[in-house]
Amino acid sequence: MKEPSFSTHKERTSIRTLFEIFMVSTKLGLTSFGGPIAHLGYFHEEYVRRRKWLDEKSYADLVALCQFLPGPASSQVGIGIGVIRSGVLGGIVSFLGFTLPSVIALITLALLMKGMNIETAGWIHGLKLVAVAIVAHAIVGMSQNLTPDLKRKAIALMALVVTLLWQTTYTQIGIILVSAFMGYLIYQKHRDHHQSNTHFPISRRFAMMCLSLFFVLLILLPILREVTSIQWIAMFDHFYRSGSLVFGGGHVVLPLLEREFVPSGWVS
Repeated sequence: MKEPSFSTHKERTSIRTLFEIFMVSTKLGLTSFGGPIAHLGYFHEEYVRRRKWLDEKSYADLVALCQFLPGPASSQVGIGIGVIRSGVLGGIVSFLGFTLPSVIALITLALLMKGMNIETAGWIHGLKLVAVAIVAHAIVGMSQNLTPDLKRKAIALMALVVTLLWQTTYTQIGIILVSAFMGYLIYQKHRDHHQSNTHFPISRRFAMMCLSLFFVLLILLPILREVTSIQWIAMFDHFYRSGSLVFGGGHVVLPLLEREFVPSGWVS
C-alpha cells in the first residue's frame, strides 16, 4: 500500500490551517462589536493569549505597522495575522472570514428595508447619535495608547490643527510624512530591547509587485474614470482612493467617504 507523500501531507496541513483561520476569523467577525479599537482587543485575546499564534511584541509591531498603512487598521491586523500564519492565502481567508458576516448582514438589511422610508425613522436618528459617541470613544482610546508623553501629544495636536485648517485631499499624506520625519528626529535614539519573532512568508519580489500595483491603480483609476462613462469604474476609483488616503482606522474613513459620495449625488 502506497504511503502518502510529504507534499500531500503538506497540502492537507495547509488546507487545515486555512480552514482554521477562516473559522476563527469568521467567529471574530460575528462577535466583534465596538469599532477598530475594540477589534484589536478581541484579536489580542484570541490570537495572542488563547491561540499563541504570535507573541506580544510581534502583535504590537503589527498593530503599529497597520496604523501607519492606509486603510482600516483592525482589518489589516487580521489580514496580517493570516499572512503570518499561512501566507497570502491565509491573509485572504482571514479577510473574507472577518468581513463576510458584515457583508451578509448589510445586504440582508438592504433587501428587507428596500422601499421603506428609513430616513425619518426614530431609531435611525438614535443610531446617528450613537455613531458620534463611538467615534469620540475611539479617538480617546487611540490617544491614550499612541500619545503617552508630551512630545507625541504635541505632534498629534499639530496634526489636528493642520487637518482642521487645511482640508484638502493630500493633507493626510503631508501630515503623515511631516510627523514621521519629526518622530525620526525625536526618537531616533530610542531602542526597544524586546525581540520580535515575526516572519512574513512573502518574497521581496512579490512585495514590490504589490507596491507597484498600489501606485499604478492610484494614478490610473482617476484617468480611466475621466475618459470612460462606466459607473463601476468610477465607484471603484472612489473607494480605492478612500482606502488609499485614509489612515488610523475605520472610523476615520467616514468623513472621507462622505466627501467622495455625497457631493457627487450618489448618497444624500
